[in-house]
Amino acid sequence: MKIRITIITCLLFLTAARACALEPDQILVIANSNLEESVRLARYYCKMRQVPLGNILYLPLSASLADTITRTDYEKKLAEPIRQKLSSPEFAGKIRCLLTTYGVPIKVGGRGLLKAREEQLKQLQELIKQEKNKLTQIEQNSPADLVIQKKKINRNLAKLKSLVDPIMGKQTGASVDSELSMAMFGDYELYRWQPNLLRARRFWDSRTLMVSRLDGPGFKIAQRLIDKAIKAEKTKLTGSVYIDSRGIPKDENPYSFGYFDQSLRDLAVITKFQTKIPVQQERTQKLFQPGSCPQTALYCGWYSLKKYIDAFDFVDGAIGYHISSWEAIDLRDPNSTQWCPAMLKDGITATLGAIAEPYLHSFPLPKVFFTELFTGHCLVEAYYYTKPFNSWQMVFIGDPLYRPFRRF
Repeated sequence: MKIRITIITCLLFLTAARACALEPDQILVIANSNLEESVRLARYYCKMRQVPLGNILYLPLSASLADTITRTDYEKKLAEPIRQKLSSPEFAGKIRCLLTTYGVPIKVGGRGLLKAREEQLKQLQELIKQEKNKLTQIEQNSPADLVIQKKKINRNLAKLKSLVDPIMGKQTGASVDSELSMAMFGDYELYRWQPNLLRARRFWDSRTLMVSRLDGPGFKIAQRLIDKAIKAEKTKLTGSVYIDSRGIPKDENPYSFGYFDQSLRDLAVITKFQTKIPVQQERTQKLFQPGSCPQTALYCGWYSLKKYIDAFDFVDGAIGYHISSWEAIDLRDPNSTQWCPAMLKDGITATLGAIAEPYLHSFPLPKVFFTELFTGHCLVEAYYYTKPFNSWQMVFIGDPLYRPFRRF
């Protein structure tokens, strides 16, 4: 009886997963109509993945290959046309994923000062000035309770700063793709991040849009992301898995280095059990050295800031990311030493990174992200089921439909 229940449960799970799986006609492809290569890439993707050509939204963005769009132009030229398209009778309730293409800006600027709150800003700045004066007086007098007083004042300063920064528009920039995830939410606070409502869920939140990007240091590199993904699906992803942890003791604090380092070690164990791909680990402060990772199918590790180490020979279909700040700032620069552009140039098929300081807890946990792939989800589903935030700094590059470990 227990065996029968288990079989029925598995069949129900597989049926539900199949029903929820992202379909080609649920993707809206965004192309820059002023850039021929962007249009060409959008049409090529539709041809190769059977996405209806009517699912391409051509937007006049820039005649040049611009990385950044202002907040005003983002709303006028990107977000609003997308909202109109998705609210039309033909597409209402249908689109689950946006695919931005080479030529669509990568970064959206901050919104600037909230002018309606200028008086409040002056009051807060005066309070900050007073707290700083208190701190100066305490340091000059050097009382016995200096440490306690300084902590109290610094706490007050931190609270005041957290009120000032949103008014001034600080930390209100984001990656275009992460912001587009929130395009159907109406008004929301533009300060730091918003929670990703799809995280750890298996059912579609109708407002949240999954967003992936075909981009990189050159049109051909972006186009080959499609070809390599399709090839790997046909021939099965083979090679080796390389996991680079740092030997940091386990820590239960989810924002700590030890927590992420343990996730990398756990990933090694999970990979061995769920795939037949051999696993190689580097478990010290050192990193994999040049030429030491032949036939790389999967990679995850850290920490070499903006300095890619060419250790990898990526196979077609390879997926991986490096947990480090600022690794996608210059995504289209073929000479960049940042990990995202360098790995794309080196042949990886899918990766992710940040276009500004994201903070550690913005990254998907390695063991959770790759487990989603192992259980049969496509790239963009795995990413959105595990990424913590939207309206923030992360960008995901790869064919959203790529399913390297198809289970059904």
